[in-house]
Amino acid sequence: MPGFDFFSGQGLVRPDITAADAESMASSLFGITGTARELGSQQDRNFLITATGAATSAATGDSAGDSAGDSAGGATQRYVLKVDNPAFSAAELAAQDAVMVFLTERGMRVPQPVRGLNGLSRQHWHATDAALLPVRLLTFLEGPSLEARGYLAPPVVRALGRLSGTTSLHLRDFAADGLDRTLQWDLRNAKTVIDLLMRWVPAEETRDQLRAIADSAAARLAAVASVLRLQTIHGDITDDNVICRVLPNGHHVPEGVIDFGDLATGWLVAELAVTAASVLHHMPDNPLAALEAIVAFDEVVPLTEAEITALWPLIVLRGAVLVASGEQQVQIDADNDYARHRMDAEWQVFAAASAIGWEEADAAIRQALGRRPHTGAEHTTVPEHTTVPEQTTVPMIPALADGDYEMLDFTVTSPALADGLWQTTDAEWRLAQAALARRSAAVAPYGQFRLTRTPPHSRREPDTFALFTEVFLPAGSVIVAPAAASVTEIGGDTLVLTLAGFGLRIGGIVSNLVPGAAIAAGEPVGVASPVARVTVQELARPGLPVPHFTQPSRAAAWATLAPDPARLLGLAPQASVVDPAIELARRGAMMAAAQEKYYERPPQIERGWQELLIDTHGRSYVDMVNNVAVIGHSHPRFTRAVSDQLALLNTNSRFLYSALADLCEHIVATSPDPILDTVLLVNSGSEAVDLALRLARIHTGRSNVVALREGYHGWTSASDAVSTSAYDNPFSLASRPDWVHIADVPNSYRGTHRGAGAAGEYAADLARLLADPDGPGADLAAFICEPVLGNAGGVVPPAGYLARVYEQVRARGGLCIADEVQVGYGRLGSHFWGVQQQGVVPDILTVAKAMGNGYPLGAVLTRRDIAESLAREGNFFSSAGGSPVSCVAGLAVLDVIRDESLQQNADAVGRHLAGRLAELAERHPLIGMVHGLGLYMGVELVRDRDTLEPAVSETAAICERMLELGVIVQPTSERQNVLKIKPPLCLSRESADFFVDRLDEVLQGGW
Repeated sequence: MPGFDFFSGQGLVRPDITAADAESMASSLFGITGTARELGSQQDRNFLITATGAATSAATGDSAGDSAGDSAGGATQRYVLKVDNPAFSAAELAAQDAVMVFLTERGMRVPQPVRGLNGLSRQHWHATDAALLPVRLLTFLEGPSLEARGYLAPPVVRALGRLSGTTSLHLRDFAADGLDRTLQWDLRNAKTVIDLLMRWVPAEETRDQLRAIADSAAARLAAVASVLRLQTIHGDITDDNVICRVLPNGHHVPEGVIDFGDLATGWLVAELAVTAASVLHHMPDNPLAALEAIVAFDEVVPLTEAEITALWPLIVLRGAVLVASGEQQVQIDADNDYARHRMDAEWQVFAAASAIGWEEADAAIRQALGRRPHTGAEHTTVPEHTTVPEQTTVPMIPALADGDYEMLDFTVTSPALADGLWQTTDAEWRLAQAALARRSAAVAPYGQFRLTRTPPHSRREPDTFALFTEVFLPAGSVIVAPAAASVTEIGGDTLVLTLAGFGLRIGGIVSNLVPGAAIAAGEPVGVASPVARVTVQELARPGLPVPHFTQPSRAAAWATLAPDPARLLGLAPQASVVDPAIELARRGAMMAAAQEKYYERPPQIERGWQELLIDTHGRSYVDMVNNVAVIGHSHPRFTRAVSDQLALLNTNSRFLYSALADLCEHIVATSPDPILDTVLLVNSGSEAVDLALRLARIHTGRSNVVALREGYHGWTSASDAVSTSAYDNPFSLASRPDWVHIADVPNSYRGTHRGAGAAGEYAADLARLLADPDGPGADLAAFICEPVLGNAGGVVPPAGYLARVYEQVRARGGLCIADEVQVGYGRLGSHFWGVQQQGVVPDILTVAKAMGNGYPLGAVLTRRDIAESLAREGNFFSSAGGSPVSCVAGLAVLDVIRDESLQQNADAVGRHLAGRLAELAERHPLIGMVHGLGLYMGVELVRDRDTLEPAVSETAAICERMLELGVIVQPTSERQNVLKIKPPLCLSRESADFFVDRLDEVLQGGW
């Protein structure tokens, strides 16, 4: 027997029921005493009932269900009281109860119907208007939905799609009376519903747009509607009808399904369309984010060719139904706050879905599912794309026929775009003109990810992939038809031709042809315009609107719609083949698993410039972690100095050359005290620390070294021995030699001692350690630490701490080693060295990383008497440490820091950054503390500001999301809950603001 028919009555007004009524119903019908709070609903009334005592007469249905909400001792239970719209029949409601029991038996997490005092799950209530209202009580599934979330991460969207697919798979086997319903949400009725409710949409212009898009979607759907699979569907598996498990990183993973009010027979693919549409308002600027849900659904329930064709039109129609129905509902049911609240999201769904063209959406879905592109044979209005036979093709530009042309390289790895030339607006033109000085033509091939189209700060992927070939040649050069064609369109300097099964768009052409004109193969169609920049774009379908450039994530789909026209020009295909996944696999095959890498799906970084890193797809990222590139990536002065020296000489420091003394003099000139007057050059920070420890033990004739807990100093045997971080060295306790002793880390934020007296208390702890008969004091060689705790995320020790510690160490005959590998060289802004900020002078200072701007170079700066002690154990030598090229690299770095005032920039931009981050911390409780100075900072993330529980998983997930938004930042510290901020010292205020704005967006919108 047919159930509810929307078209017989159209609007459904919710029953007029109050929270007090709901409490009475729960008590009198189900024996549940509790408080009621209304939940949202379009056409029913739903109330959350919190029971104040365990009910004895209420029971779930025959199958075990989730009575979610039981607290310890069973004192509190929560239920959902549903007052159904009386328009729905008993058979329809019975089917909804039955399906919940059925799915529970299949292992799914869904609510369960609760029997009333009379033993029945469906009860009735006499309303004040004499209407008899159906009432049901369901168990309440604890957990949040996705509706209130902002951004949804790809794993979350995949889980939503998988849950939708799993539900559909089970519902294939479910049958009951009451499923033959005519609902406004049944997408088989979408066009009729939209036409009927269109009058409720307020603005005429909006109505016209809605109607046109819906008509277009319905027309595409009509071609395949008759072959779409029918079965029982939930009909509303959306972001607000799933219940989630919250992971430690904050991701909400859907695993339960609620609200079976739209259960009916319908198109299987409509289930997916409804689910995918619900994702769109979470990421309205990236509609194809829904592909994650589509792929996951298809893995459970493989889609047919017809269903793939129907899918995006159905998503658009779902959006149109939502807005038309929503506009009607808020006008006929003025008190429906739920419907009113949902309107903005529903319009976002429609806008996002309709922002993608039909052909692109279809191609993107097929690409994501690994299906063949549309051939035109399967239920489609897109004509088949027929490749022009080789023998009938005439090269379009005769000027290219003799091979006197040059291929232009606008990609990320192009040597011609060095020194920031790629950022100039005329970079392409300048390279083309240089090529034309050598050859008669220049070609920028199809398929390049153009660096010249890369903006420096972009929260979205830029449009870098070229969907056309561009030919630079003298004005007036003849252009001919590659095959028999007709003129479809002409306007400005653009000519569109229709050939056998495909189209051709030619730009930069002067033509006298008229629309409809027929042209034979090889017949001239025009000449190059005075701009002398001809573009050639092949179209899989004549008239297909194709952009010249697209985003990398959309390139594969567009490439099936606008293939490489190289064959039409007599050229060999030159398309870029760039897949970071392939490079990652190569790396994994050759390198040990211990070799650390950033990110779950890392981009392939092949270029750097200033504070930017750029991947092979032309996406730029603000680099907030590379303290190695202290003066910025690819600094022209640095690269030329190194290149020039390589062209002259590179040998080892046993030979005599001026660069060695030049560098050492420059380093000594920066010394925090004239007493540190001797330099030993090495090739890394690990080697510098290793040498410093060796010097201290030789000079003092003692063994013991005191290091701070949670420190990191390197990977050589000695530097690893004093590296105490459990993250960097998980087995440090077991492997630590007996000459290494550990002092507490002076972290006044989360350490043992906090507050004004922390410096003295930490120093007193060290004094006790040194005085211990079993401690290091009697045979103390050295104390080593970073003057600013870099590994902890830029934590500054409490004022006076190092002065007290150095005094104690020297009183026992030990030496003080300052590890400045991370924090020195002007990074702190206010001081060149970290020890200067602390007001102390070490006996030995180590530096590396920044010293060579990425070139392997490190140094030990110490007193001459300490350095000369090394002779007791023989000569000292480092192959690369003092080589001519290393020295020139080091000199260039110091010169650039001085000449470009980079230390001063670190101070100014660092202060600005600290201020903005402090303001962020006021609004986002996840930020527990902002550490550091200058451009060595750390944003510590905590789940609770009182307990300081580290937000470890959240920090990792936030870094992944920041990457998507164009920022490279990584976790640090023992607990990996600190965002480390140590960018190149050339970081601009604009880039600093971009970083903070994106962090604000993530903390506010989700990750």
